[in-house]
Amino acid sequence: MEDELHCIACKQLFNNPVLLPCYHALCLNCAVHAQRPLEPTVPQENSGNSTTSGSSTAESHASDCHPESDKLSILSETDSGVVCNSRPNSYLGTSNHIGGGIIAFPPIMAGSYSLSCPACRKTVYFDDNGAHNLPKYRTMRNIVDRYGELRHIVPKCQLCESEPAADATVLCEQCEVLYCDSCRDNCHPSRGPLAKHNLLEPTVGKLALRNKIRNRDIICNEHEEECLSMYCMVCKTPVCAVCMHESRHSSHDVQAINTMCKAQKTELSQNLQQLSEKARTTTEFIQRLKQMSEKLNGECEELERQVDARCDALIRSIERRRQWLIDAVRQDKEIKQRSLKDHVTSCTCKLQKTTSLLQFCIEALKENDPVSFLQVGSMLIARVSNTDMTWHKDVLPSPRSYHQLDLTLDDNTVLKAIEHMNFIQMKTIGDGEDLKATAPSAALIIAEECSAENNSVTIAWQPPASSYVEGYVLELDDGNGGDFREVYCGTETICTVDGLHFNCTYNARVKAFNSAGEGEYSEVIGLQTSEVAWFTFDPCLSSPELCFTPDNMTVTCEGFEHRVALGSVGFSRGVHYWEFTIDRYDADTDPSFGVARLDVSKEEMLGKDESGWSMYIDKQRSWFMHCRSHEQRCEGGIQVGSTVGVLLDLNKHQLSFFVNDEPQGPVAFNGLYGVFYPAVSVNRGVAVTLHTALDAPSDIEDC
Repeated sequence: MEDELHCIACKQLFNNPVLLPCYHALCLNCAVHAQRPLEPTVPQENSGNSTTSGSSTAESHASDCHPESDKLSILSETDSGVVCNSRPNSYLGTSNHIGGGIIAFPPIMAGSYSLSCPACRKTVYFDDNGAHNLPKYRTMRNIVDRYGELRHIVPKCQLCESEPAADATVLCEQCEVLYCDSCRDNCHPSRGPLAKHNLLEPTVGKLALRNKIRNRDIICNEHEEECLSMYCMVCKTPVCAVCMHESRHSSHDVQAINTMCKAQKTELSQNLQQLSEKARTTTEFIQRLKQMSEKLNGECEELERQVDARCDALIRSIERRRQWLIDAVRQDKEIKQRSLKDHVTSCTCKLQKTTSLLQFCIEALKENDPVSFLQVGSMLIARVSNTDMTWHKDVLPSPRSYHQLDLTLDDNTVLKAIEHMNFIQMKTIGDGEDLKATAPSAALIIAEECSAENNSVTIAWQPPASSYVEGYVLELDDGNGGDFREVYCGTETICTVDGLHFNCTYNARVKAFNSAGEGEYSEVIGLQTSEVAWFTFDPCLSSPELCFTPDNMTVTCEGFEHRVALGSVGFSRGVHYWEFTIDRYDADTDPSFGVARLDVSKEEMLGKDESGWSMYIDKQRSWFMHCRSHEQRCEGGIQVGSTVGVLLDLNKHQLSFFVNDEPQGPVAFNGLYGVFYPAVSVNRGVAVTLHTALDAPSDIEDC
């Protein structure tokens, strides 16, 4: 808050500050030096009977005599909210009525002074006591003293004529003046009438002086036996009980001084809270601007590397253009960097001034003397409110869009078009608003980079030539020639779609879009998924206690409890068959084979919950189990080397089992709808190997 603590005239920390009617402050010494004597004038009387006419004559005379002065300040001593309590008639700018006329100014006698505020140029007039009539700026004085003590600033001598003034060594408690050694010897000898004055060390003396002034400030200047206990709402000044009964304040609205002080502190605190939140937001905003600058550097460096790499690949054809492209990137970066730097500087300057005001107001709120605080309470509220209301004019709520790097290198043209290689960009105007643009043309699917594997398809495409693109939409049909549906929306130019049906032909198409709209669809490409499924165990979908071989085809579990392993592919349509080979079977246990949903319990035997359908089997017989219900006992068991086949027919919604290529009982389960994953549960050292991409048994109709 140091900006708030410097005098606008001498640029130094305030020394004995006084408050002007316009609420600007000056050092008393600066105010004395800035005041100017006035030439005596003769009263001009208007003999007319019209009050309006008299007022006009007064204002005209005021304008002629003192064109730089504020007419309202001349005609009213309370318009600024400050009244000189010690000398209520010290301001000459008051109106007087004599007879039926109005005198614009009281007679300006010899020895009268005027003072023009260095900040706002408003003029105030004094009697022969000059700037000494100005009220002491108590809150500022207390804050400056605390600030000096906190920063260990040595106070300066108040009588030194040289610049800079020497450090003060003593403070006279009676004179209330700081002296250096030289000025003390010359101006305050320790003999005669001054011998009994008490000279204190400056820090101790300032503390004693503050206590002395504080006790003096609570006493009414006009009634020395009365304390200032009330506050006149009209005159904006503290008054005592006797003042309230005088004609000047008898009809005015008067409130308790402590109540008014508390009310204004509360209002100022609320306004400070709102302004403080804006300052915090601006601090974060400045950090975002700085981060954007760093990101801009990285993007520009990356773009330069891309330009270099691509130009090297086409070196013989694009040598003449490469440097031009790099220069274009750097030039764009420099422009945006300058813009970002200017924006940061502007916001930082605003934040610095606001932070200074915030700190000053916070210190002012610590003022315990109601009289001192009420001197500036209204002014501080007005400053904070004004700063809050004008915030949006000085600080933008978000970064300008043209700070972002919007260059995209188009290197998809062939050698015949190399001379036309350039950056593709969305043009913007000065305020960051996009110019009207056209929708992109159709994207081109790259057939040689498209593929189908198992039940997944991969589609790749390239951006449309000479068009600005913000993203792409990829659409697939249902594999049976049905309607297209959106499966991807983003900025990438390649996409893999998983979880499709086996043995189906999917048609794909893509379109580009930008802020102007969507482009045309590309040509349709058809991709055939596998006729049979090839898959492995998926450790991520299985119990963590299972052990898998590196190829994820064999699974085993050494624990006594069953643990479930799931396959990497789910089925929702078609006929699918796979087998398990029993690699190890030493204990008398019963592994379970079948299908499950993704939410099946992995910590118990397959088929015990509602998300699993299985056949569990031992060395002699087997049972079908689902949701803890087991039935259909079938003779025939397994041993090392045996095979267990699982037939999932989602066309008929059935599940059947085979042991050593022979049906194991009738159809185990009917009414299967949804997505099902191959599954097995093992325990006690049982090891099984998965075999996929098999044809269904030839006697499928008989099972």
